[in-house]
Amino acid sequence: MKEQQFRNKVIWFTFVFSLFVIWVHSYNAELYLGKTPQAARLYQIEHWIGEGIGQIAVPGFFMISAFLFYRGFSWNKLITKWDLRVRSVLLPFILWNFLYYIGYVIGSRIPWLTDVVEKGTVPFNLSALVDAVLHYTYNYVFWYLYQLILLILLAPVLYLLLNKWWVGIVFQLCLWGLMLARIDLGQLNLDALIYYSFAAFLGLHGRKTVEAGGSRIRLATGVLLIVLGGVVYYMALVLASPPLLVLCRLLMVTGLWTAVPGERLPEPKQWMTCNFFLYATHFALVRLINKIGARILPALLPVPLLLYLLLPLIALAVSYPVGKLLRYRLPRIWNLLNGGR
Repeated sequence: MKEQQFRNKVIWFTFVFSLFVIWVHSYNAELYLGKTPQAARLYQIEHWIGEGIGQIAVPGFFMISAFLFYRGFSWNKLITKWDLRVRSVLLPFILWNFLYYIGYVIGSRIPWLTDVVEKGTVPFNLSALVDAVLHYTYNYVFWYLYQLILLILLAPVLYLLLNKWWVGIVFQLCLWGLMLARIDLGQLNLDALIYYSFAAFLGLHGRKTVEAGGSRIRLATGVLLIVLGGVVYYMALVLASPPLLVLCRLLMVTGLWTAVPGERLPEPKQWMTCNFFLYATHFALVRLINKIGARILPALLPVPLLLYLLLPLIALAVSYPVGKLLRYRLPRIWNLLNGGR
């Protein structure tokens, strides 16, 4: 692929993953139908979509982020890479966590919003503010950014371990050993480290393969990896195995990237480029829509199911105009909120 084709493919994948992740946070069965057999059936459908499809989104984000960070990486690029990530990851993490906290503080004090917030009266003080910003207390979907920040800080260590291909392979085998042994790494999620390290290794040693154009062999390989991921997913459910779930998601993302020919993808539309803003706003938005919908829409199974299926598009239809308005009217604020993207 040419450079622009590669960049376009990244946008396409992050856009699709942004829609997938919305399904993970849009469950509404019990909200509409209560604890009934109908709700149980609807939950099964939503869970199949949210877990089987939606859960590959964040691993995909980790892998794309890692590949871009380590693509052509060298020691003299470390400070520049860190500086860019301060603006694109750290500052948005702090700002959005602050905004969510303030939103919950205000919403918990407005009578008609209190039931939607469902957190009682959120305390407004310095301690609660610091906790909300550092620990994403009211914006828990930003656990991904928190993990990404830790992984970016580990760049010197990861580069030392991944720079030589044989050391990198041993390191990743050790990570899988820790996963099988159910070892807890504390603040750092082991599964995030596995996704990130695998893609970082490819960024250092497999760039030509990752960025190659489409072919029948790549299509067949990608389809095979996806099918294998489906088999592993079934085994993970039967055996209740977290390591198999991690492997499934790794295979699925790798298979999708391999199968899709980047040079054949059309140029992304502008509304496909605001993926970070969509990710940052979707949780509050889908929660609000589901809460209001449960109050005014009929409690019939097709209603919440249809709403669940459409919520990614609804969230996009709301977030894009807001983001566009901010981009043109308040460009400095937009750059902060969107990480300079």
